[in-house]
Amino acid sequence: MEQISTNYPDNVRWFDQTLGAGKNCDLVTRDFSIGGRRARIWVIDGYGKDIVLERMGAFWLSLTAEDLEGLTEMQAFADRYVTFSETAVSFDRDDIVTSVLLGKTLFLMEGLRGAVLVDAKDYPGRGVQEPPDGKVLRGAHDGFIEAVVPNMALLRRRIRDPHLTMEGHKVGGRSQTDVVLCYLDDKADPEVLEEIRKKLKAIETRSLTMGQESVAEAIAPKQWYDPFPKVRYTERPDTAAACVMEGSVILMVDTSPSVMILPTAFFDFTQEANEFYFPPLIGTYLRLLRIVVFFISLFITPAWYLMVSTPERLPDWLDFLSSPEPAALGLLSQLLVVEFLIDVLKLASLNTPDSLSNSFSMLGALILGDFAVQAGWLGPEVLVYMAFVSVAGFAQPSYEMGYAFKLLRVGLLLLTAAFDVWGFLAGVLVIVVLLAITKPIVGKGYLYPLIPFNAKALRRLFLREPISRDNT
Repeated sequence: MEQISTNYPDNVRWFDQTLGAGKNCDLVTRDFSIGGRRARIWVIDGYGKDIVLERMGAFWLSLTAEDLEGLTEMQAFADRYVTFSETAVSFDRDDIVTSVLLGKTLFLMEGLRGAVLVDAKDYPGRGVQEPPDGKVLRGAHDGFIEAVVPNMALLRRRIRDPHLTMEGHKVGGRSQTDVVLCYLDDKADPEVLEEIRKKLKAIETRSLTMGQESVAEAIAPKQWYDPFPKVRYTERPDTAAACVMEGSVILMVDTSPSVMILPTAFFDFTQEANEFYFPPLIGTYLRLLRIVVFFISLFITPAWYLMVSTPERLPDWLDFLSSPEPAALGLLSQLLVVEFLIDVLKLASLNTPDSLSNSFSMLGALILGDFAVQAGWLGPEVLVYMAFVSVAGFAQPSYEMGYAFKLLRVGLLLLTAAFDVWGFLAGVLVIVVLLAITKPIVGKGYLYPLIPFNAKALRRLFLREPISRDNT
């Protein structure tokens, strides 16, 4: 730790060189003469609040030599003449440089030991409008944004409890990204908290370029073969606040509008915000409907392929499933091609300008639907089943879990095609084994509350219970 010196010209020269004064066009510096002493500020353009800095500068310029007489410590100057509340005095050069790059204003004065850091910053950002992937029919329509400070305020507004703790960390050797742990210190599991802290400190990366995804990959168990997501994300402050009240830990990463909910288990993905803005009976119906439909989407195409490949297995009342219309491609090829094309359309829609999105949707539907059937490439039954699978995927609020089920469905389909009924059973067994061996980032287990068993917690995951003292 290199300390700031008492030589003002040396300090100015060192900070100018380190921060790139004259080289970086967004670094603003300004020299002052305050009571006969030289002073200088450094601030990143676009971060500093001009009104605050102008008022402080005008006040400093009004000081006389008599006002500064006897002052040798910057802390004494800050106590008397720095009116802004978020102010700190530092002596560590590296810490000062990091603070300036985070948006704080650095102030040095001749004859005073130390440096003042004024946290008068204003990050550029968008409004807290409702996130596109978490819309609700009723309820709040605000959402997290890319700045961590407003995100903390959105949670503070909902939980006005002195036990609510916002624990700051810096991650990334070069980026020094702000990471905040949000939890109730009398509710969160101390062991979980300590494990998360250790994982954050153990991150060895230069930059968190992709925000929360970079953190998730750095702290998640190394199971590249496992498609199941280890983290649940949300952009909704009400959802995050409810999880905090239940004892979870919210991990916020600066520059990311999504927050991470830890610990995360498989059954946590059964919940969705809309259920809690309807009465308990309707909320329970919506939850059970989504769970059933989502699990059907995992097995529907492999099971249908298994039935139509040997029609003799089907009972009489299912005969209508046994004769799909013939097409140029084999049944397995049709299912795989449509799986592939649906993902291509999803990727293409992300890069389609808004003004063309409706036209693109119509064109994609025609190509995959009517044209493909009339040309004899695909059978209409295949399109019906894959349309159901595609719609069911959007019923799941987690994109990560949706793609995990997609990969498992394709794998199960290939095993069924290769080994018939034994391949189907083996595929189901593989899925169960994958769930059993999946390691969560923190917590009691990925299959909790089923393993270890907790009947009350499991019931609450499947049934939308009324709001009560212990149920938020």
